[in-house]
Amino acid sequence: MSEQDLFGATDAPQDVTRPLAVRMRPHTIDEVIGQSHVLGEGSPLRRLANPASKGSLTAPSSIILFGPPGVGKTTLATIVARQSGRVFEELSAVTSGVKDVRDVLERAHERLVTQGKETVLFIDEVHRFSKSQQDALLPAVENRDVTFIGATTENPSFSVIKPLLSRSVVVKLESLEPSQLKELVTRALDSPNGLKGEVKASDEAIGEIVRMAGGDARKSLTILEAAAGAVTGDQARKKGARKPIITPDVVSKVMDTATVRYDKDGDDHYDVISAFIKSMRGSDPDAAIHYLARMLRAGEDPRFIARRIMIAAAEEVGMAAPQILQVTVAAAQAVALIGMPEARIILAEATIAVATAPKSNASYKAINDALADVDAGHIGAVPLHLRNAPTKLMKEWGNHEGYKYAHDYPGAVASQQYMPDELEGREYYHPNDRGYEHEVAQRLERIRPILHQDDPRA
Repeated sequence: MSEQDLFGATDAPQDVTRPLAVRMRPHTIDEVIGQSHVLGEGSPLRRLANPASKGSLTAPSSIILFGPPGVGKTTLATIVARQSGRVFEELSAVTSGVKDVRDVLERAHERLVTQGKETVLFIDEVHRFSKSQQDALLPAVENRDVTFIGATTENPSFSVIKPLLSRSVVVKLESLEPSQLKELVTRALDSPNGLKGEVKASDEAIGEIVRMAGGDARKSLTILEAAAGAVTGDQARKKGARKPIITPDVVSKVMDTATVRYDKDGDDHYDVISAFIKSMRGSDPDAAIHYLARMLRAGEDPRFIARRIMIAAAEEVGMAAPQILQVTVAAAQAVALIGMPEARIILAEATIAVATAPKSNASYKAINDALADVDAGHIGAVPLHLRNAPTKLMKEWGNHEGYKYAHDYPGAVASQQYMPDELEGREYYHPNDRGYEHEVAQRLERIRPILHQDDPRA
């Protein structure tokens, strides 16, 4: 985008053909709806938007805007440039290469040296930049040849290289609240840059738009524009004619279903699956089903969901209800055989089975504790009487000698050392008193003393 494009008049004839979401972009920090938590006095964005920040050695030289789609990342970058009087340069990480980055940086340096003009370099979807592309930005950021603003929907801790991240202020943007989206839609209905009061919308229709937008400002305006086109037939209202009214039915026709915001490569993916697992662990089947529905509507692979349910059966339920693992394994097999949409029923059954089962993480803790000992070198030799002895030589070494066959003893439990000498007496498994594990705990209370006592038959 050129300097003229950014600072040109917003009421130019060609602007009326631009999408409503573009026409309704605010032009100053104070016009922005939402994000008040990052736009207060003294905030990095407000400081950069101040014309006095030009030439300042204390103003941020790099900002990373992190948040879901439609919350104003591009808008805030353009506002910073417009208000501060800086030149705006924009690149997309999807289409730009290292050469494009270097060309922009060379222009910015030349502009700064010859004209004294500072540049805001905005890179959308910066998480898609390769390491070499991000590395190319570092000298210009360090030397303040540009004020770098990157936008990403992915956690920058994982998607931005550490040298660039350490030089940046990360600003986390949030989805808009329903009241904020309602204000935005209402403003767009009457704004000279919006629908100019030529269309009305019932409160119920606005509520439906807000619900479908899911916190996304751009989506709310896109839905509004589509609904307005549906009631006007994309024709100007005749003089004296009644203003068409957008109703909930109209909104439903232009948007069959609300699109669930869920980035399968980004934080939404991990946040929703995390909530799904924690809901099953917390024995809340209703919340677990809610998150299952969100994943299914967003197109998540049902086989991935089935795998997570199987893991939860072992990790969260364990021996408190060992049959639940069998249920989830059967569910995973059925999902693979049947596929969607019927697989949703199978996944729901498995989810509810895990969520409503008694819980125990004793098996999970047992293997982790045992692995910790092994990793720490607490291993020890396998006792001779437990070793294999398929050859005469091995028998001469003492392998297998003195081994007690458990089935020859009462209860099939023989007094015998199984642990290596170094770990004798170590206990990893500590069952709780829930579900079947309550019975296991009582059984172990009887077994462990026998295992560690002298053999009465010796």
